[in-house]
Amino acid sequence: MSLQVSIRESADVTILDLQGKATIGADSDLLSIQLKKLVANGVRKLLLNLENVAQLDSSGISAIVGTYVSLSRQGGSLKLLSPCGRVQEVLRVIHVADIIPTFKDETQALASFRSQGYAAKP
Repeated sequence: MSLQVSIRESADVTILDLQGKATIGADSDLLSIQLKKLVANGVRKLLLNLENVAQLDSSGISAIVGTYVSLSRQGGSLKLLSPCGRVQEVLRVIHVADIIPTFKDETQALASFRSQGYAAKP
């Protein structure tokens, strides 16, 4: 199944619901183009819902990590929601889940964006 992307918003967080495979070729290009377009249009809080992603390869991971770095440099953030199965295992093995905040629950993920930047620094 090729990659399908649907976009929705919750307050100031843009949520991408991904479904299918984010693998080399048109699928990862679609993901990369979509992510770059959102960042270029000023999106600074991005949540990628990976619950229905069956496969993720290096090109899909590259698009996600590149967007994470780009947003971080601009004071924004990217977080992951519900990676499961093979996708979760791949993210764990290459330590992406150690770098990019990952959540199992959408409500908690959205709440994490609201608490960001308001904590007192020691």
